[in-house]
Amino acid sequence: QVQLVESGGGLVQAGESLRLSCTASGRTLSHYPMAWFRAAPGKEREFVAHIGWSGDNIYYADSVKGRFTISRDNAKNTVYLQMNSLKPEDTAVYYCNFANGRLPAGAWDWGQGTQVTVSS
Repeated sequence: QVQLVESGGGLVQAGESLRLSCTASGRTLSHYPMAWFRAAPGKEREFVAHIGWSGDNIYYADSVKGRFTISRDNAKNTVYLQMNSLKPEDTAVYYCNFANGRLPAGAWDWGQGTQVTVSS
């Protein structure tokens, strides 16, 4: 059973930065393409960023392109999301998961997510 654990969220002001981390127990992430998703209050979960298993094949949602950077350290079994120039509309719970393109692959349960709140 895979258990995903996201961390690094918090309350920041607009323009500030955060780095989110995603790790897993019960599975080696290095074999899988991974993505970050987010769910804002009252909205469906949406795609944010994708990274291939080897660190290639990186792409982003248009809303975060140029501000967010996804990366991974397979030796640490961790996927990261560096978020710069945060905006209030980035406020959401952020999740990572095994990805099939811009969608979750559906093979793993969601973790608890990490809350990001950006004040104006």
